[in-house]
Amino acid sequence: MKSSNPVLTGRGFTEGGAAAARPRDLTADQLEAAYARPSAGSARTGRMTIGDVVSRTSATLGVVVAGVLLGWFALPERYGLAVGAAVVAFVLAMVQAFRRTPSPALVLGYALFEGVFLGVLSRTYNEEWQGAPVQAVLGTAAVFCGMLLAYRTRLIRVTTRYRRIGLAVCVAFLIAIVVNLVFSAFGGGDTLGIRTGGLGIAFCVLGILLGAFFLSLDFQQVEEGVRDGVPQQHAWLAAFGLTLSLVWIYLELLRLVALLRD
Repeated sequence: MKSSNPVLTGRGFTEGGAAAARPRDLTADQLEAAYARPSAGSARTGRMTIGDVVSRTSATLGVVVAGVLLGWFALPERYGLAVGAAVVAFVLAMVQAFRRTPSPALVLGYALFEGVFLGVLSRTYNEEWQGAPVQAVLGTAAVFCGMLLAYRTRLIRVTTRYRRIGLAVCVAFLIAIVVNLVFSAFGGGDTLGIRTGGLGIAFCVLGILLGAFFLSLDFQQVEEGVRDGVPQQHAWLAAFGLTLSLVWIYLELLRLVALLRD
């Protein structure tokens, strides 16, 4: 399975991870033996299943929640530590992204430090806009469920054209953020106006849509990984990609709630 997710591309989520002989290459005895084997669902095959993805994703999100609780209750207003946690999370995510094999330690380490950052940030937002984090969590869950339903019912089809357009919009989105940060650092304020007002709201909505786009890529990669029989350890890569997408959506929703309530 060739992956289109930047996190999973080239990390083993490929057809080579599930190489199998073609039926015409097998003898009659080999074919008979193959058909007599237990189904993948009734025996451990060493291949990734939906259950593996669900369990790894649950574990990763559980660590994120633990980090959030730590940041919320133990490190209130420790903004320096929050920024440091965000930097560590970013480094761990980049290391995992460029590794050829998944590392549970890196994935869970990213989840913990990202959770600490989210905990401090969420408490800060909650003090200014009471209930904003809860609204963002509910919104994130709604986006996830909506995208999963749309993907499963084929209302959304991940085609080559769909991926190209989505990735092009994402690149433009990130460039705008970087340019705004650079100009803000030297000129002060929200230079491009993408953090306040109507344009800021539109930008947040675009960010949420991009997060939903990446969720659809994650769903496709999980589906193809299970179908192609990639090694079981790659469930950690699927969990990593899903967690990144959900964190992205949560952050954009948190900003959107704050802007709307202003």
